[in-house]
Amino acid sequence: MDMYQNNPYMALSGISAEELGFLQQATTELNETQQKYFFMIYSGKRKSPQDMLIFSAVGFCIPGLQRFVLGQIGMGILYFFTAGLCFIGSIVDIVNHRSLALEHNKKMAYESYQLAKMSS
Repeated sequence: MDMYQNNPYMALSGISAEELGFLQQATTELNETQQKYFFMIYSGKRKSPQDMLIFSAVGFCIPGLQRFVLGQIGMGILYFFTAGLCFIGSIVDIVNHRSLALEHNKKMAYESYQLAKMSS
């Protein structure tokens, strides 16, 4: 339990070493209050790789669902009307679900950092 108090990011579902390192590096300049605020915002916006795998698999029935979840509305519409780019795009998304989640999470970390920096 003490490990989670020292590093709350370890409690995030499916966190990778790359994401953990990125978050620790990104929040070094924040004070303790800002770090807590950052974690609160970031944990709400973050997508776990396992969730992205599930959304990508369901994307065969509802093409583009994984892209809508990531906030990529244009790609979601394209996938929807082309049946996941004839299922090839959906297969690629299943294979690359970890990188899709990491890319999204880095964007959310940047947004959360900006909000936390402005908070105090």
